[in-house]
Amino acid sequence: MATLPITKRGAELLKAELQQLKTVDRPAVIAAIAEARAQGDLSENAEYDAAKDRQGFIEGRIKDIEGKLAAAQIIDPATLDAGGRVVFGATVELEDEETGEKVVYQIVGEDEADIKKGLLNVSTPIARALIGKDEGDVVSVVTPGGEKHYEIVAVRYC
Repeated sequence: MATLPITKRGAELLKAELQQLKTVDRPAVIAAIAEARAQGDLSENAEYDAAKDRQGFIEGRIKDIEGKLAAAQIIDPATLDAGGRVVFGATVELEDEETGEKVVYQIVGEDEADIKKGLLNVSTPIARALIGKDEGDVVSVVTPGGEKHYEIVAVRYC
């Protein structure tokens, strides 16, 4: 099985979600199923059907998270020192060469990505263009709006 990169923070978030699913959500849905069963005829019991659907979702998500954690290669960006090179987990400050607009992204794993929070999935075109580049380099990225050119202003590992 291939390893999946994930930051230390991302792994902690997955572990917390797994704990919530196992200790809170799973027991609650089991109780809801038991209560619905106590109402009698299951063939026309909407509460029972909803609880069983919820149980299926919870069990699927538990398996999904456990699989991801088993395959995870946890990377702590604070321990990285790539000498200004963009690597997984790095926080990168970019400047659009055309507009002068600056943006800051951290390159993270798929489950952690949230572009609104500046968390960029490692498999996106922009992240792939940045990996391996150094501070001061200019990268070209093909976007739906056309080709963009970004200068790497700063690379931090935090």
